[in-house]
Amino acid sequence: MAEIMGTLPLIGDKFPEITVQTTYGPKKLPDDYKGKWLILFSHPGDFTPVCTTEFVSFAKNYDTFQALNTDLLGLSVDQVQPHMKWVQWIEQNLKQPIPFPIIADSLGMTASKLGMIQPTRKTATVRAVFFIDPTGTIRLILYYPLEIGRNINEIIRALVALQVGDANKVALPANWPNNELIGNKGIISPPTDIPTAEKCEGEYTCYDWWFCYKDIDFKLPPVSK
Repeated sequence: MAEIMGTLPLIGDKFPEITVQTTYGPKKLPDDYKGKWLILFSHPGDFTPVCTTEFVSFAKNYDTFQALNTDLLGLSVDQVQPHMKWVQWIEQNLKQPIPFPIIADSLGMTASKLGMIQPTRKTATVRAVFFIDPTGTIRLILYYPLEIGRNINEIIRALVALQVGDANKVALPANWPNNELIGNKGIISPPTDIPTAEKCEGEYTCYDWWFCYKDIDFKLPPVSK
């Protein structure tokens, strides 16, 4: 198993340039996904129950991700042949094709570089999720333990929130688009001087000058039940 090299990537960093082998052939990250969003997610291992449920859920929502200009890419510390066999098993037994590639990281080089290896289980990755934007910048990172499957609807919500926030130049509140205070509105960046604060209170709806919000344009995609 490879040791972690250098500094782990953080939110706001450029995704490191890596060439990987996948079930769809070799890929260069992040260059092969330039101009698109990428959800890179790791799973502890093939032929495991929780991972199987996650892959089925990702696959059922594949069209939703595609509609959001987003590709999916899985990863685990397995060879490519077990990946291929597992994908085949899912399609044959659960009637769900897996329409996206999986990285074969048998030596753990990529997983180690990205901080996906569990400290107590050096041969398994945690359930990490990297949101990488069209410029190759890491925008959001999630980590789940081995025992808890990911909420794919939350991953979609966070992805939409990132895209909507970028397009409207706003921040999004807790539980958006169903926030208890402002619903589906976007939050204006708090002003840093008195003239701008006064302008905000005249242009936007505000609880106070530091808490103003506005209507935003967005469309929530359908998700699989």
